[in-house]
Amino acid sequence: MAIEVGTKAPEFELRNQHGETVRLADFRGEKNVVLLFYPFAFTGVCTGELCALRDELPKFVNDDVQLLAVSNDAPFSLRVFAEQEGLEYPLLSDFWPHGEVSRAYGVFDEEKGCAVRGTFVIDKEGVVRWTVENGLADARDLNDYVKALGSL
Repeated sequence: MAIEVGTKAPEFELRNQHGETVRLADFRGEKNVVLLFYPFAFTGVCTGELCALRDELPKFVNDDVQLLAVSNDAPFSLRVFAEQEGLEYPLLSDFWPHGEVSRAYGVFDEEKGCAVRGTFVIDKEGVVRWTVENGLADARDLNDYVKALGSL
């Protein structure tokens, strides 16, 4: 079960597609965070969602907001995926321990071995202010993220 609105967002430290460490705490007091979990790189719906974010990037990466996309892929796969699709925002690897952060947020599907489509808007104080979870085959609506960010 996904963590609820009003809950303190679980801290994490993951590597991005360039092998750099990214921590949720890095943005505390500085930026709101759109934390997006997706099943796997190179899959149809995931690629579509992440490219849609790329195409609207100024709404999700700016002085006030940071987009962080998390999957259970290895960092090397994420690097190739980012290069292939022109994704210039952080793709974080929750590969090992496998799904640890996805589990902390309640969006890991044990049967499938991957994260489901869960999104969390986290404010500058580290509190979850909005969340949505979609099934593996169902893309999310980016306009919902924009509305949630506008309410902060």
